[in-house]
Formats: sequence, C-alpha cells, structure tokens
Amino acid sequence: MIEANRLSPEKAKALAEGLVIPAHPLALDSNRKLDERRQRALSRYYAASGAGGIAVGVHSTQFEIRDKGIDLYEPVLRLAAEETERAKLDRPYIMVAGVCGPTEQAVNEAQIARNLGYDAALLSMGGLADMSELDILKRTKVIADIMPVIGFYLQPSVGGKIFSFDFWCQFAEIPNVVAIKMAPFNRYQTIDVARAVCYSSRRDEISLYTGNDDNIINDLLTTYRFNVDGKIVEKPMIGGLLGHWAVWTRKAVEQLEEIKQVRRGAIPPEWLTRNVEVTDCNAAFFDPAHQFHGCIPGIHEVLRRQGLLEGTWCLNPNETLSPGQSEEIDRVYRDYPHLNDDDFVKEHLEKWLAE
Repeated sequence: MIEANRLSPEKAKALAEGLVIPAHPLALDSNRKLDERRQRALSRYYAASGAGGIAVGVHSTQFEIRDKGIDLYEPVLRLAAEETERAKLDRPYIMVAGVCGPTEQAVNEAQIARNLGYDAALLSMGGLADMSELDILKRTKVIADIMPVIGFYLQPSVGGKIFSFDFWCQFAEIPNVVAIKMAPFNRYQTIDVARAVCYSSRRDEISLYTGNDDNIINDLLTTYRFNVDGKIVEKPMIGGLLGHWAVWTRKAVEQLEEIKQVRRGAIPPEWLTRNVEVTDCNAAFFDPAHQFHGCIPGIHEVLRRQGLLEGTWCLNPNETLSPGQSEEIDRVYRDYPHLNDDDFVKEHLEKWLAE
C-alpha cells in the first residue's frame, strides 16, 4: 500500500481553527459544455473572497461529471488546482476533492485527486445502499491509506443513508480521517456524529464541519459537550463545507470571522435571528419546497445574476429552476441585502473573467 498523504501542519492547524470551504459549481455554456473561462473565474472568486479552501467534484459540481461521454472529473479538478496555484495565496488553502462510488471508483478518484495535489477527499456515503456499515468502514480505510479523508453524513432525501452511532465511533478511529462534514439536515443525527467524535481516542485530530445548509449559523455557534467516562469533553462545530457558501462567499467569510469572536462570550441574540435569515435564503437557493429539485440551478441563478455564470444550465437538462424559485430568490435579495456580496463581485468580475 502506498504511503498516505498527510495534511501539512499549517493546513491541519487551519482546518482545526475553522474555515469557509465552498462547494465549487460547474460552469457550462448554452450547449452544456464546460465553460473553462467561467470555471476558472469561479475558482478565482473563492480564493479572492477569503475562503479557506474549495471542494471540487462534489454535489454542487454535479455527479454527472463522472459519466462516460462527459468525463469531466479530472478536467474540473485540474482547472481548480491550476487556479489555486496561480493565486499564490499567503494563507493555508485546502483543496478538497469529492470522492464517491464503490471502492474501486473511489480509489481511482482519490488517486486522481492526490496526483493533482489535492489535500483531502470528501468521501461521499451516498449511493451505497448495497454496502453494509462494515463495508463502508473498510472502504473508508482504503481511501484514508491514499489521502486524508473528510467524512460526509449526507441527508437521505438526496441519496444518503442513516448510520448508527456505533458506525461513527468506528469511523472516528480510522487514522487519517481529519474532519467530518455533518449534513443530515437532522439534529439527532448531527449529535450522533459529534458524540461519537467526542468519545473517540482521536477526538483532538478530527474537526467538526457543518454541511447542514438549513442551520448554518446555529451550527457554527454550537459547542458539543458530553460526559465521557466521567470527563467532560467539548467539541465546537468549527467551520463549514457548504453548497450554500458557493454564493455570497465573501459575506460567509466575514460571518465566520465574527462568529469566532462571539464564541468567546455570551452569544448576542441577533445571531439567532441571523440564522433564520441565512436559512430563509438557503430555502430560496436549495428549493426544499420541491424536494431540492432546483438546488444546483438555484446556486447557478445567483451566480448568473452576479455575472459569474452565463446561465443556469446543468448537465442533466431536467435540472432547472422550480416554479416560483426565481421569485423566491428575488425576495431574499430584497429582504436581506446585507447578506449578498454583489458589490465585491462587481468590483473584481472583469479581472476574474480575463483569459
């Protein structure tokens, strides 16, 4: 077995302190072909926004990039890697590759990501209905032998499955698991993961990241506290890896920095209101009213309005904005103007779109 890559001490420290990691969308032209110019512009936007990294090849990048005849997995990972190198950032910037599928596919994707210089694999548990919890743990160990792993608890409504507390206890003990993204959109299941990590001998090596786009601010304000064999153990939800943060990213970075400050004392009540505002925006973008059908087009629509994308096209022509979704985006733009970063994008857009 090849020796696994490890996070550098600098990047491990940054991950543990909390980062904004947007889930990178896929830029297509009107023929549903890769728009390389705008794909690069998106990567430039996230780097310039102050994000602590990006996640590429994930749900927001569209799983169809792996399909035979489309074959965009390696190209989109490569473009993002090139733009990150070109940016010459003076801060740690963690490159996360989405890795999914049965073990053989996941190994192949992890090796592609590792060869392109990616730091960690966001290991999807979706689409594995025929695999037992033990099988999925074995799969995780194989990928962790290749590169650092960020676990991913995906909500069942979009292809995930429910895992037991014992599963997460065993998952947390796997060497080279560096974080877990909790995105079950369910408080009970989120607590299962946090409690399992607190019980783990590796609890100081694993960071908790929110993927609960329906509860972002509250998650980031939360410290989990459990009695573990007579000792009180605490773990904060320290950062996020989110599709929601693919838009209005500059404001997300500012919010996380403010949250890091307010965590140190009494939490001002206005942050609870802010959570409602952000969740309301997410409802417009992610389209839960139609079982998340318009989730990716909703993200695209915001980026289109800002000029970063030309349209809302997806690889699957059936993925379009739902009825009334555009009007809902109009509404949250009107109701929460303090949450968008349109002025920031406008200031830099021409430079990001330059060839």
